Amino acid sequence: MTAPTGGGAAPRADCIADTAGGVTFDITGPGAPDASLVLRRRGGGAADTVRLPLTPVGGSHSRAVLPSTVDLAEGHWDAYTDDGSAVAPGIRDLRALVGRVPEAGRITARVPYPTADGRLAVRCWLRQPHAEAGDIGVAQGACTIEGVLYGAVLGAGAVGEARLGGAVHRVPAAVGGGGRFALTLPYATLAGPGVDGERSWTLWLRPSECAEPVRISRILDDLWDRRNVFVYPAHEGEGYRAAPCYTGGNDLCVRLTPRTRPGPRHP
Repeated sequence: MTAPTGGGAAPRADCIADTAGGVTFDITGPGAPDASLVLRRRGGGAADTVRLPLTPVGGSHSRAVLPSTVDLAEGHWDAYTDDGSAVAPGIRDLRALVGRVPEAGRITARVPYPTADGRLAVRCWLRQPHAEAGDIGVAQGACTIEGVLYGAVLGAGAVGEARLGGAVHRVPAAVGGGGRFALTLPYATLAGPGVDGERSWTLWLRPSECAEPVRISRILDDLWDRRNVFVYPAHEGEGYRAAPCYTGGNDLCVRLTPRTRPGPRHP
């Protein structure tokens, strides 16, 4: 792969994502024969490397395609040239990911994004089954979570689960057509007798009494990290503060932190 002219700048990749989970990369420069775009999973081993052949397009750039049928483990995949140089992010067309409704039970989600230090990476998820979080309502002392289950069938005994270490709190799940579910989680149940440090309860959906639980996340759109984008009002409880939130992997949690009690007033 050749770099574009002009001061030896890094090659730049424009990206187009499709609804099936595929990504097309258009790289600046015509590229060398047999060149590839290399995707490497951050923190992975030698097996976590995928080479995508580059095909010249019009003499001005080269194109690589990541099909949805190619399995990529969950995580962050950084883009490199054949010689190990990082690729810079260009225009990212992610419109196809907004409001995406997958057709298969096996969910493949890939979102190209710019890293904090100006490189191109792809955030990947691979889930089967998958519980996609939707609207989240915040009422006095509780949160209500709506969503859609893909790749499994909702049945009798469906429950939502909040987990922290070995502790599990369950609440009934309301079941609708098309895999839709809803559950309401009281914060006081998670706070217990007191909160002496930050706690993050992970949220799960058990589709039926005998089914394995499924992590509740939100991955079917164009956001690779929604922690600072979806911020919900906190509830002030007795000695604690609670609010739903997302992790860096877009998994849904409820975070509890201690609340300092006001001291006595003196006349």
